Amino acid sequence: MYKSSFIVRLYILLLITSLGLLSLVVPAFSELPSLIPRSVLFGNPEKLWPKISPDGKLLAYLSPHDGVLNVWVRTLGKEDDRVITTSKENRILIYFWQYDSKHILYLKDLHGNGTFHLFQTNIETKLTRDLTPFEDVSATGFYRGEHMFGDPNFPDELLVGLNIRDRKLHDWYRINLKNGAVELDTKNPGDVWIWRADNNFQVRTAQAQAPDGGFEIRIRNDSKSPWRTFQKWSPDETTNSYVAGFTPDNKAIYLISSVDANAARLLKVDIQTGNTQVIAEDPQYDVTRIMRRPKNHELEAVLFSRARSEWQVISESVQRDFEIIEKVRDGSFYLTSRDLADKIWVVMYEMDDGPVYYYVYNRESKKATLLFSDRPQLEKYNLVRKQPVSYRARDGMKIFGYLTIPMGVEPKNLPMIVLVHGGPWSRYGGGFDNEVQWLANRGYAVLQINYRGSSGYGKDYLNAGDREYGGKMLTDLIDGKEWAIRKGYADSSRIGIMGFSYGGYATLSILAFMPDEFACGVNQFGDCNLVGLLQQLKNPISGPWIAKRIGDEEEFLKSISPFYKAHQIKKPLLIVQGAYENEMKLKEIE
Repeated sequence: MYKSSFIVRLYILLLITSLGLLSLVVPAFSELPSLIPRSVLFGNPEKLWPKISPDGKLLAYLSPHDGVLNVWVRTLGKEDDRVITTSKENRILIYFWQYDSKHILYLKDLHGNGTFHLFQTNIETKLTRDLTPFEDVSATGFYRGEHMFGDPNFPDELLVGLNIRDRKLHDWYRINLKNGAVELDTKNPGDVWIWRADNNFQVRTAQAQAPDGGFEIRIRNDSKSPWRTFQKWSPDETTNSYVAGFTPDNKAIYLISSVDANAARLLKVDIQTGNTQVIAEDPQYDVTRIMRRPKNHELEAVLFSRARSEWQVISESVQRDFEIIEKVRDGSFYLTSRDLADKIWVVMYEMDDGPVYYYVYNRESKKATLLFSDRPQLEKYNLVRKQPVSYRARDGMKIFGYLTIPMGVEPKNLPMIVLVHGGPWSRYGGGFDNEVQWLANRGYAVLQINYRGSSGYGKDYLNAGDREYGGKMLTDLIDGKEWAIRKGYADSSRIGIMGFSYGGYATLSILAFMPDEFACGVNQFGDCNLVGLLQQLKNPISGPWIAKRIGDEEEFLKSISPFYKAHQIKKPLLIVQGAYENEMKLKEIE
């Protein structure tokens, strides 16, 4: 995969430079920072995603072995690193410790087609077994990536989503990690896309898709009781709305919901009475994550993804720890793992202008010790920071984004790339972005736009994109370009557009429907015919919601499909296609 992405980026750079986007108006390259090799930006990270073992003695992490990402283990505080898994073709991206601290569990794409199996490897003997040895069955498929659950109070069991019964639906199975037995735990009636287990490790809530594109939260008293409707949400609620967990006594749930508010709030809702308490909220930005203590499930903190990720501490027990951790490095931080005694945390720091750094934090000594960065070679180079920006679209709506200016040049009349995120119901955020750094290092300004319909900014922002897939979502991009020109950042004759998934579609559409807006475009895995896309996405779970967001009338879809206006494209265009579904899944995992 690295080789193919290397070639693609080489062609992209050749395309935009050959068009004169980078010309003598920009200062000579000698005035710019040293060129960062593509292998440093886009090659395999050296080490990433370290996780402490439940007993606090070992550290696992991902690192290349024979050029492929595999799981390695070392004793904490020592340098006795050894590789545990030996995947030779398809990289491992998702792994975690079994609670016995003797096994590593991980997902692996067996055939490169997006069908992931769950494997278990003994770290001493290297004995490996496939826990889901079913042909054409995948242990993925759940919204928000929640394809499996474990609980430290039930160390020998795992709840996993598998599509054994129906390839289009994932039921919930209980796997015995000692003998490998796989038993059906909870059957999907055909419309559920999120399950949640309580603190007794019993599946108690289900989030289902309603026929109108809305959602229904179902709950049951225990695993033997019938399901009942707990709440119903209209299709206008944010994509960040879901059951985040149970209170320690299992009498209430933590619910992330935008009902009766613009942005998704964290609520505590009594299961029997429905009494609701607001725990954390922001008028503009959604709650995106909660943090709970592993053993007793106490709520500790809530994450908001504003211009940068920001934590709101709930429990005084971690207040001092957060204050110390926040000062260790610049950038946003996240806990990647913690031991069961809750004495050792592994903390990740993300920043715009540097690699990802990982630390071990000792809660008793209040000391943070650097483990490693994911790309230490980057530390040799000068990187640039993203600047959060906003502007008004032509209809007056406030649009958010990020502007990156190359180092060593005056921020005036620069060649610029408008970078369009995929989804489209996702967003750009803070943190290192190798594509942005690659372009900025070569002398380009980069404008990343979270057009209407992007997630994280509340439901008004999200719903403003309904049926605007080929309309105002596109003009938001053009309005962003015009804003950059008015501000003097960009040269109007040297602006290109590129993106992945929806970003590729947007590139095709603007070049087809508005062919004079950009000097060139790069479409990476973007759809050109929305009629075909909707046919692929039609299913009981996501189909109604997708139809609500995009539209499903054939003539309307044709009218916003660049496939039917391809003859109008007159600017240079690079199209990148391949194993589309697998590339998409890998991108979502990353």
